[in-house]
Amino acid sequence: MKINKPKMIIFDYGHTLLYEMGFNGLRGAEALFKYIKSNKNNLTPEQVNDFSQWLFEKIGPVREMGLEMHERQFQRFMYEYLEIELSIPLPEVEKILWDNASPGGVMPNADVMIDYINSNGIRSGVISNIGWSGSALTERINRLLPRNKFEFVIASSDYMFRKPNSMLFELALKKSGLRAEDVWFCGDNIKADVEGSASVGMFPVWYDNRTVENTWLEQKSGMSPNCEHLHIHDWLELIDVLEELS
Repeated sequence: MKINKPKMIIFDYGHTLLYEMGFNGLRGAEALFKYIKSNKNNLTPEQVNDFSQWLFEKIGPVREMGLEMHERQFQRFMYEYLEIELSIPLPEVEKILWDNASPGGVMPNADVMIDYINSNGIRSGVISNIGWSGSALTERINRLLPRNKFEFVIASSDYMFRKPNSMLFELALKKSGLRAEDVWFCGDNIKADVEGSASVGMFPVWYDNRTVENTWLEQKSGMSPNCEHLHIHDWLELIDVLEELS
């Protein structure tokens, strides 16, 4: 397999650059209860969190169809439906909920890898399947990977479609102004990231890290992408490959 040095590398977010350590929706609900103006039915944070989980599961089939919900719409509907009024606007609701449910963590050596591609003039961006808004995602990435130079952060919540839909990858190419063959895409999900990016001609990198628990994805044992790809387990491996291409 012949590999060309990329002009740009685009990354997945979850369990690729960052991870959700100890995600706990109840903690998020409890934090938001500090901002309640009225609670007509005297619901508890536990009851709100239970309803949130039930509602998320109910929306699941729509997401499996390849369409994304937006967390702010989700929270607005939920609190109005439960007849709870909060004293803060939806962007603050989203941030408080997410930061308290999970402050996030950096995947091993992701910061080292970001420093390397920056110092070697390799452009970068992000595409994520995520319900949180693009602005909230960008804030989190900038907080935890402050030296990044991502030119864009595409959150599926802002663009309706979810990976592996080719239009998200095509959108990224339009934003980059590059040909697909000049772009690599790195992610942990075989279908969404590896095969999805390969479908538009990007070179896929399967980031298969098993040292950090992945609560959102269960890779089937023995499963591998149905396309040519680079298979790595640590970001230092990517640096080694890029060094060889240099």
